[in-house]
Amino acid sequence: MSHAPPLGALLRRYSAGSALTCDPVDQGLLNRGYRLCTTRGRYFLKHHFDPETAAPEAIARQHRATQRLADLGVPVAPPLPAHDGRTVAVVGGHAYALHPWIDGRHRHGAQLSTAQCGRLGALLGVVHASLERVMPTGRVAPAHRAAPASSLAADPEVTFTVIDDLLARVRRHRPADSFDELARHRLLERRTLLEQHVARRPPHGGPVGWVHGDFHPFNLLYRGDAPAAIVDWDRLGVKPRAEEAVRAAAIFFVRPAGALDLPKVRAYARAYRRTAGATPSELAAAVHRVWWERLNDFWMLRWHYERGDTRADPQFPAASALVVWWTREYDAVCDAFAG
Repeated sequence: MSHAPPLGALLRRYSAGSALTCDPVDQGLLNRGYRLCTTRGRYFLKHHFDPETAAPEAIARQHRATQRLADLGVPVAPPLPAHDGRTVAVVGGHAYALHPWIDGRHRHGAQLSTAQCGRLGALLGVVHASLERVMPTGRVAPAHRAAPASSLAADPEVTFTVIDDLLARVRRHRPADSFDELARHRLLERRTLLEQHVARRPPHGGPVGWVHGDFHPFNLLYRGDAPAAIVDWDRLGVKPRAEEAVRAAAIFFVRPAGALDLPKVRAYARAYRRTAGATPSELAAAVHRVWWERLNDFWMLRWHYERGDTRADPQFPAASALVVWWTREYDAVCDAFAG
């Protein structure tokens, strides 16, 4: 992390004391975070620099949402207000927010008991139901309204072009390495799968509402066995809710070889449906849509070959194997989410 935050100018805006230490937090692919110790305590300093989400108005909306959720008892870590009452500090053209430091650790699905998986699903359901209570619905599609036609599922013809381009990039990469070999294998395999299932392109998404937008293990802190805080609300938005539940499960409960832990998925999904008020058919439709999304998605390879960004490389083996397994076990996956 080459950008050093302007601590003096920032802390003068808060009643947070003087800086003692400031260490980068390594986990996470977007934005920059720092563990900040001052003469007044410990804080999490977030530098918002993702151009898609770093507008001060968008950040302030996230902050209002987390404060309202905290008022409802949802485990979140709202930002601290500065002397002027604002929660977004813009210094030198960069946007920052200061949060209380939350002691906790991240836990993958393999580290959760079946009962804890149910608690995880219930938590996400509570988040969706609570957001529906606290967020404005006048200018956006409210929950239970179908997604707009603009949210069309991926076009397989576009995907075939992406596959061909990535294969060409793999061939040109020198020196060739084991990642190239796996990438080529998965690209060819995926092209065959897509050819076999091209007629299964789903319709537009299901019921929409406010969602966290990026619910996964690195954005949930546990203290002991209980969730302590849901963090990183940069992707807060109005999207098909059940799809967030399916995407999250596909991250929490994927095994290293690429299979989902279906008993844990079932416990998670049942609890989610109960607290979110979602129907089995809504979850089944979301499973199909997210499966199709995964079948057509190559963001990890595009980062690697188009941007030279290798941060997502460790996730690629399991994520790419999951698509193949999910296609083979499609009915069992649907049953776990909707049964």
